[in-house]
Amino acid sequence: MDHQAGVSGVEIIPESREEEEVVSSSRSQGWRAALHRRWRQIIFIVLAIVLLPYVLIVLYVPGFVHPVSTLMLRDLVLLRGYDRQWVSLDDISPNLVQSVMMSEDGQFCIHAGVDWVQMRGVVNEALEGESTRGASTIPMQTAKNLFLWNGRSFVRKAMELPLAVAADFVWSKRRMMELYLNIAEWGPGIYGAEAAAQRHFGVPAAKLTRRQAALLAVSLPNPVERNAGKPGRGLRRLASVIERRAGRSGEYIKCLYE
Repeated sequence: MDHQAGVSGVEIIPESREEEEVVSSSRSQGWRAALHRRWRQIIFIVLAIVLLPYVLIVLYVPGFVHPVSTLMLRDLVLLRGYDRQWVSLDDISPNLVQSVMMSEDGQFCIHAGVDWVQMRGVVNEALEGESTRGASTIPMQTAKNLFLWNGRSFVRKAMELPLAVAADFVWSKRRMMELYLNIAEWGPGIYGAEAAAQRHFGVPAAKLTRRQAALLAVSLPNPVERNAGKPGRGLRRLASVIERRAGRSGEYIKCLYE
């Protein structure tokens, strides 16, 4: 009996190991299948996120579409709210258009979304270890404001460049400028030319003087710290430079007012 029990015990052990191996193998296959399905889902989600802005670029072509920026969405999520009153380009003073172009993107009517000459200079400066100047065009800033996030990073810039080229190809120059001037930030919770003009100067965007327009333009790089309605000496000095440039900008803005 003891011998049979021993034999019986010996016979059970390999069967138990075999069952464990089958169960382990089955679990491993299950995890691999689940991981495979999950990776496919992840790849699909990433591709959808990457391609969505290009779909939105097409959807934003009609003038009756009034998109919001990612900063506006952030303010909504944080329950801050924001002030933005959409106006057409025809209801924005040419003084502001001229000042913004002379301050932000003097070659706006010429380039196809990216000023590659300026971009090449920035890259060379970075490779030489020098501090870099800004080379963001209005299409690049519009793409960033609508689809991406603030802050400097190579990832964001890599996404921003093709979006700017695509947007410049799909939108007219007038539509591009209209979108930009209606989503640009001009202070905490202040977006667009109309809200900025009303808040800082108490006038509609259509009535902005050349001086007021220049102050708004030079505050764009840092609208939180640069208050166009209460400019310091440095901001006033910059505004004077832009005001003079805007007065000589006739040849630069033909794509918008021809």
